[in-house]
Amino acid sequence: LQASIKNKIIDTGEKELSDEQVITVVNSEIKKRRDSVAEFEKVGRGDAASAEKDEIAILMEYMPEQLSEEQIIKIIEEAIDELNIESIKDLGKLMKNLMPKVKGKTDGNLVNRLVREKLDNP
Repeated sequence: LQASIKNKIIDTGEKELSDEQVITVVNSEIKKRRDSVAEFEKVGRGDAASAEKDEIAILMEYMPEQLSEEQIIKIIEEAIDELNIESIKDLGKLMKNLMPKVKGKTDGNLVNRLVREKLDNP
């Protein structure tokens, strides 16, 4: 994590990162580990998957409080009403509106899945 933060500082050319930038780095590290868990489980490496899950738990402590699925659904419903979304064709427009509201507070894949479920079953 420290190496990733230092690399981000070098990339941005700043002396230090804002809280939002650090959250983005931590979120990226969590995503990498989630991807690794999936790959390790595919090849039957439960020990390595377990180690990655432990690292995810540690990294999650640095993240803001995560939204519950119910909270995410409420935000999705409000955005659908606000933007007058009627079909899956408007997925991009809806996601563009949603992601800044939930950034760092949930997994983007979860939001995408919930949005698709909501639009498929209005």
